[in-house]
Amino acid sequence: MPKEKEENLEKLKEQSQELAESFFDTTEDKEDWLSEYEGQLAVDVYQTKSNVIIKAPIAGVKPDEIDITISDDVVTIKGERKEEKEIDRENYFAQECYWGAFSRSIILPVVCNPDKTEAEFKNGVLTISIPKANQEKVKRVRVKSS
Repeated sequence: MPKEKEENLEKLKEQSQELAESFFDTTEDKEDWLSEYEGQLAVDVYQTKSNVIIKAPIAGVKPDEIDITISDDVVTIKGERKEEKEIDRENYFAQECYWGAFSRSIILPVVCNPDKTEAEFKNGVLTISIPKANQEKVKRVRVKSS
């Protein structure tokens, strides 16, 4: 390989290494772009004959720290998983658990009665039960002549 090509290849390797190091740099002076990220919840949404059910595993959160709002046809679940002990990033081998604020908004697939919504938190799983609104299947409207 000609010397010029070897030098260019070596320079490219060095630049690639510098780019990779700057991308994964976790020093304090770098902006932590993950700090403003809000995590999402995994949910199951299904219906029974009379209710829409939303289930979400939410480990590490107390029931009184979960905020559930319903407006029109959208249910929003918010909270925060607080890490009890701060561990320096360089001491992690793997970090798959999300710590910090989370939220999830779910569009209700049918018309519901949010005033009678119930929520239960058991064994780290939040279950929200929202009664379906009573609707007649078909309403016939007669046209009057004047």
